[in-house]
Amino acid sequence: MAETVTLWVYRGDQHGGEEKPYEVPLMPGMVVLDAVHWIQAHLAPDLAVRWNCKAAHCGSCSAEVNGRPRLLCKTRLDEFVKEGVPVHVRPMKTFPIIKDLVTDVSWNYRVMRQIPPFQPREPAPFTLYQRDVDRVQEFRRCIECFLCQDVCHVLREHHEQEHYFGPRFMARLAELEMHPMDAGDRVGFIRETAGVGWCNITHCCAEVCPEAIEITNNAIIPLKERVADRYWDPIRGLFRRFQKTAP
Repeated sequence: MAETVTLWVYRGDQHGGEEKPYEVPLMPGMVVLDAVHWIQAHLAPDLAVRWNCKAAHCGSCSAEVNGRPRLLCKTRLDEFVKEGVPVHVRPMKTFPIIKDLVTDVSWNYRVMRQIPPFQPREPAPFTLYQRDVDRVQEFRRCIECFLCQDVCHVLREHHEQEHYFGPRFMARLAELEMHPMDAGDRVGFIRETAGVGWCNITHCCAEVCPEAIEITNNAIIPLKERVADRYWDPIRGLFRRFQKTAP
């Protein structure tokens, strides 16, 4: 195994920047975040990177390694060394750059505040069956790393943030919609405001999720089905038309 590895790390801010090479001593089990910390300690103390737990639980160290959205603390360097490919570390493309590897993800929190909250059918405590818990528990694993938001082409390439909430919030809406004790009706909101129709089911969000949440299959597709049932089912449409014309 090579004794050193060269990382090409993006340095810059909202006004522009470029990748700069840094040679880092390679140690067994080293992850990209370790290398970035070594660069901070020995070569570039002003290098900006966001991190917290270094255990793939906080979702803070999201960035892109060789063009793929990843957690820096979960990306081992030896996979690149064995393949003999250079290591390029850049900030998430979907969000505005603050400095170096740090991006402004505040848009996501503004979106979260728009989602209608949980509306219990009856006062707590209430009884839930395990099968119902299992259905929504998957979405609770989200660590809000926003890698799924970063990889989503609707947000990343087409910049349709005004029309589509993105996969992270499709999972949040699915969590609420599938909760057996929730009485809220969000189908119209999901169609019009959250923009579920913008997703064309590429599964890229699920592929980069560090918690292996099946965002496309278990959240987005069921939400699309609920919207289709309400707005495009011919039988329901005929019934709605009859209701409008009834005296």
